[in-house]
Amino acid sequence: MENALNEFTEKPVSDFALRDDLPRWMSDLIAQNKATPDRFGERFERIATDTMSDFDLLCLILTRAMPDHDVKPLADALLRTFADFNSVITAPITRLTEIPGLGTAATRELKIVEAAAHRMAQARVIRKDVLSSWDALLSYCQTRMAHLETEQFRVLYLDRKNILIADEAQQMGTVDHVPVYPREVIKRGLELNASALILVHNHPSGDPNPSDADIEMTQSIQTGAEFLGLQLHDHLVIGKSTHYSFRSHGLI
Repeated sequence: MENALNEFTEKPVSDFALRDDLPRWMSDLIAQNKATPDRFGERFERIATDTMSDFDLLCLILTRAMPDHDVKPLADALLRTFADFNSVITAPITRLTEIPGLGTAATRELKIVEAAAHRMAQARVIRKDVLSSWDALLSYCQTRMAHLETEQFRVLYLDRKNILIADEAQQMGTVDHVPVYPREVIKRGLELNASALILVHNHPSGDPNPSDADIEMTQSIQTGAEFLGLQLHDHLVIGKSTHYSFRSHGLI
């Protein structure tokens, strides 16, 4: 019996989910170990969310979209592909759909979680004095951009009280370059009647240190902005877990 049990338990539960020729004791064992919405929901209610593993949290989300499936192998495949929970929910839809078994409903559920995370982080900085909420701003930028697989250039436009009035993605680029047009950045600031701006872009490599091109572009925008009465507060480069501030390093 031990050998038979080993033979069965070495295979995923899902391999036997539709079989009706198993002994009763084995069917019960499979049922007890199958991931279900109720089981993960009970675990979610029982422990603090910040102590849940990435695996458990992914299983909880996936069971909402796939209540009749054993989602544990799928959660495992996602984490093996993207490394961690944040990277999973921020992965492009085109990458997510490459994972066997991840359908439209589950992909949509993951992107809803991503949108909710962005909205919550943005709520901490919108209509507030950004300079006095700097940690919240950094958290927002990190949440929004740290796990992108290509470079993105954003501009935060502020009014005369340093209240955020617009957060705009100006350009999307490649894995190591994003085109930036200083004239368009400044022109948009004038259209919004902004008084100041903060530049933000990410480095998918994870290293936030600016390139020579980053420094040259920043200086060009600063010169043009000051000429037209706009103040450049900072340029933030977002890495995987850290950031680089041009102002803190004396480059602005």
